Amino acid sequence: MLHAIIMAGGSGTRFWPKSRRDRPKQLLRLFGDATMLQQTVARIEPLVPRERVVIVTGADQAEATRAQLPELPPGNIVAEPCPRDTAPCVGLAAWIVHKRDPHGTMIVMPADHVIEPAAVFLATVRAATSVIENDPTALITFGIKPTRPETGYGYIERGELLETREGIAVNRVVQFREKPDCATAESFVAAGNFAWNSGIFLWKARTILEELDRQRPQLAAALARVGDALGTPAERDVIALEYPRMERAPIDKAVMEKAANVRVLEVRYDWNDVGDWRSLAGLLPEDPQGNAIQGDVLAHETTNSIIISDDGGLIATLGLDDIVVVQSGKATLVARRSQLDKLKGLVEGLGNKGYGEYL
Repeated sequence: MLHAIIMAGGSGTRFWPKSRRDRPKQLLRLFGDATMLQQTVARIEPLVPRERVVIVTGADQAEATRAQLPELPPGNIVAEPCPRDTAPCVGLAAWIVHKRDPHGTMIVMPADHVIEPAAVFLATVRAATSVIENDPTALITFGIKPTRPETGYGYIERGELLETREGIAVNRVVQFREKPDCATAESFVAAGNFAWNSGIFLWKARTILEELDRQRPQLAAALARVGDALGTPAERDVIALEYPRMERAPIDKAVMEKAANVRVLEVRYDWNDVGDWRSLAGLLPEDPQGNAIQGDVLAHETTNSIIISDDGGLIATLGLDDIVVVQSGKATLVARRSQLDKLKGLVEGLGNKGYGEYL
């Protein structure tokens, strides 16, 4: 059976002040009538019933996550006591699936992606699942065809074409590449055989556990101790004991870069990881002056700006260009669009400046 694992951690910095430590972007209604987490669950629901959807989140966000998804079984919302990147997260989820369904397949998805149309996404999942049914040792990653020389994403180099499933090419992965500089990104796009790494994976639970055991034996041993405790009275205590000791590593580095049987599907749906206010602006309708606006805003002689009023108060601007203004939760951000890469540092410094209540 197919199980869905949704990674829903995060510290809530890139969408500050609307996002906070206990309210990261996946718990926000950034656009539409549902939060990004709710949209992610709804997207996979035609293939995976909610009893087989597992959310892995942080301890600070577990209560809010349960409130947003009351229809999920309580045991399907799992709280990490501390952040340890995606390898421990995936390993913990794989043990949960393996204990419930020893032959289970799992799709791993971040909770904060925008994917449209949903029907094309579901066709891609079906294609990947059929690959795994044919070869249970394969590890599948979903690659996005680059639309620009983006330096903020990792890349996947595609090798030989292995097969086609539901009209989707399945290629062998040559290598994963780190986030490149601009010149390297331009060369990747020009080469035509690179895809953006979307962070969506599909594999058998037992296969990823075997790969972790082969490549990261210490991490695998800690995860196995957690796995043995799952469903017992000691579960919470064992997770609390083992998790802080685990290696902090992304699943790409821990497993995927050195695994032998890795395949990439270059997907056909539209994808946006909504990384910061600029990427959200690309999803919102623009006014004739190129402004992306949410809430009660009066933009006068203002161009190419992002202006969001989250609390119902009026924001009025005059004579601005290429500026971001966001008002939410008694805090206001005013920044040049070009400076948003520095927002994480600003937010992390709030506590040192005596503004910890706004984190």
